[in-house]
Amino acid sequence: MEDPMYSLQDVIRCDLCETPVPPKHCDICHIHLCEACVGKHLSDESKDHYIVPFKLRGIITKCTKHSTEVCTQHCTTCNIPVCPLCVTSSEHEQHKIRDILTLFETKRELMQKDLQDLEKSIYPRYQEAATNIPVQRAGVNKRSQKLTTALDKQGEALHTEIDTIIQGMKSQIDVMDAQHIAAIDRQEVAINHTIPEITQTILDLKGLLERLQDTRDVCLVSGYTSRTEEFRNLPAQFRVTLPTFIPQEINREQIHQQIGSLSELAFTFLLDEPQILTDIQTEYRGLYSVSCLSDSELWTCGYNDNILRLYNLQGELLRSVQTKSGNDPRDIAVTWSGDLVYTDPRDRSINLVSGTQIQTLITLQGWTPLYLCSTSSGDLLVIMESDDDEQTKVVRYSGSTEKQGIQWDDQGKPLYTSGFTKYLSENRNLDICVADHDACAVVVVSAAGKLRFRYTGPPSTPGESFRPHGVTTDSWGNILTSDCYNHCIHIIDKDGHFLRFIHNCGLQRPWGSCVDSRDNLFVPDIHTGKVKKLQYYK
Repeated sequence: MEDPMYSLQDVIRCDLCETPVPPKHCDICHIHLCEACVGKHLSDESKDHYIVPFKLRGIITKCTKHSTEVCTQHCTTCNIPVCPLCVTSSEHEQHKIRDILTLFETKRELMQKDLQDLEKSIYPRYQEAATNIPVQRAGVNKRSQKLTTALDKQGEALHTEIDTIIQGMKSQIDVMDAQHIAAIDRQEVAINHTIPEITQTILDLKGLLERLQDTRDVCLVSGYTSRTEEFRNLPAQFRVTLPTFIPQEINREQIHQQIGSLSELAFTFLLDEPQILTDIQTEYRGLYSVSCLSDSELWTCGYNDNILRLYNLQGELLRSVQTKSGNDPRDIAVTWSGDLVYTDPRDRSINLVSGTQIQTLITLQGWTPLYLCSTSSGDLLVIMESDDDEQTKVVRYSGSTEKQGIQWDDQGKPLYTSGFTKYLSENRNLDICVADHDACAVVVVSAAGKLRFRYTGPPSTPGESFRPHGVTTDSWGNILTSDCYNHCIHIIDKDGHFLRFIHNCGLQRPWGSCVDSRDNLFVPDIHTGKVKKLQYYK
């Protein structure tokens, strides 16, 4: 803002030579000075002087302890203005003393820088974090509903199994009852059949015996056959061991195990300052890509080098493999089975390294394979470019069979630019994330190929300055993309909300990164040939 003094009808002039609008002021003598008169004024050694820019006139004050002195310095230890007598006193002995004008300018510059940081970077990040709170809160309810639904489904399945078992046992009882009744029925039939025969035999015997009282005719008895023994044994009698139900003691722990278990609620925080766990020096002059074989081994490939190298965390070379064609590979990925795949743009092939053998999986016509990743289902996702350099698409392969092509949005416009670097990675929600360098964006589509969002950097970052060169995802569904020219990594959530930067780990030119099973980040540096292992969670 213009000093009001400059707007007065009488222009401020140098008190020594009348030059208008003098740029300096002696804050002790209270006179205005042009540049030419400053030296002349200072030559008067009969009194003290303190020259300041005109706009800072009045910066010094009278000393509260020494009435004849003015405070031209500042004790930063006590945080008070001090005069020359104060400085030499025992009260400020060994204290840190600074020139008051230098301190003022330094503090003003710091305040301006802080204001810029607050307005351009910090405040927008807090705004973004604040807008993300309702999303997080809604996510809690959404996840809880999902868990509750899963529990209800498991409970219903368990109830169905119990009902089926109980119904089966009831059916067994019905079958046993039917068998028991059938046996009783058979016994009843046999008994009821024999009783009339016995009754008739009794009547016959009585009649015969009555006739024998009047006669001794042998012929009446000679034809008699006794059936007593026949009737003596009753129809087959049976003993029944009746079924009983022996209930087991209900074991709640076993039921709990049958139902399943809920994992613990765990809070994991992004570290304010990610830690460098390991620095691995490779043999590459231009290190492109890294891919974890395990938590302690990683495959690498680089520029102008046809050798694929496997290193451990100590930087020891464990294995090296030359490409099948002798051409430089563009990108690498480790499959779920632990094999290595790489793209060979020059002969348009995608190749599999298994043991000591290299097998060509796919050879393209009219398209050049560039970057690739392995998916949770065992498929390969491959970024490829048409021979005329006009089109780019993502193709999903199962083995050597093409299953899906992703190229256009719902309006029929290209999802991806053509040319240059386009690393890709599958997220845990099956989204496909492509770091499109020329588009200055990370393009994220669903597993079905529908555009979900484009991340072009946080609000505080000019869009054109964000040039992603690599992308990977972690177990939380966060997306990590290498911002090569800004020497940092952007961490965003699965819905494209910016979380934070990783920019204080000596990153120079981060490129095609990867994450291990413990969410440690491996960042290759294309210039130094080093791989940094970073811990960014706690």
